[in-house]
Amino acid sequence: MNTDILLESGTGEVEILEFVINNKHYAINVIKVKEVLEVDNLTKLPQSHPAIGGLILCRDEIITLVNLKYILEKQSEIDKKCKVIICEFNKVKVGFNIDDILGVHRIRWEQITKPDDISANSLVIGNIVLDSKIILMLDFEKIVTDINPSTGISEDKIVKVDYKDRSNAKLILADDSALIRKLLKDTLLKAGFKNLILFDDGKQALDYLTNLVEEKGENFVEDVQMLITDIEMPQMDGHTLTRKIKEHPILKRLPVAIFSSLITSELKHKGESVGADAQLSKPEIGELVKVIDEYIERVKVK
Repeated sequence: MNTDILLESGTGEVEILEFVINNKHYAINVIKVKEVLEVDNLTKLPQSHPAIGGLILCRDEIITLVNLKYILEKQSEIDKKCKVIICEFNKVKVGFNIDDILGVHRIRWEQITKPDDISANSLVIGNIVLDSKIILMLDFEKIVTDINPSTGISEDKIVKVDYKDRSNAKLILADDSALIRKLLKDTLLKAGFKNLILFDDGKQALDYLTNLVEEKGENFVEDVQMLITDIEMPQMDGHTLTRKIKEHPILKRLPVAIFSSLITSELKHKGESVGADAQLSKPEIGELVKVIDEYIERVKVK
């Protein structure tokens, strides 16, 4: 898939790829998709996780195929010839089997509503109503992390974080995944941070910050010294949130770290274009703590 066609960052828009599995409609952010292809070279793996369909060859590269039909409907059999979406996130390439592709749609993030089920176990991160049908936006990172926790933030990475007293630092975290919010919170608490405010979308975070500035002006840094944000979030994405902060005459002082599974060498320019101070991929939890330490030192309360 040609990523050159992707949208500018921070416009409040997203391009989604609509696909079908067993007559149900699903979506994935185009930014995650490397290509879509038809495969007939599946190699089954012995004694593997039941959600692992096997291995496929893609341009001489061996890629693990996740059986999305098993994940969604516990359907274990995979067609010998099937369409596959090749994705890359958390610095890992992985394939997902689907029935068909229906097309690419450009929509606004605010058109993606939060699902009623806000538990950490939900595989749906947003609902989209388009052409009188409901399209479910899936949490592909959670699907992969549930199969192999080492691909994302996990308990074993929390153990490796060095503790020191960081109780004076005040942070805002914005991430739509309940699982990631919990793991981030647990990690930062273990590192010695105490003052954390968590939001599950970018609009909530921006509303909080703008209200804070209205109340305290330049002294808003007494209440928050850094924002850590995901990119993919309903209502307002992390790139738009970052751009709005950096264009604000007062809030622009606030350091913003984008912490996302979508940080790759090819996509880092998107965060740079909206003024992000730092960008890290979600497995790099130890690096995130170092970056927070660095930027907290730069934001001193006057």
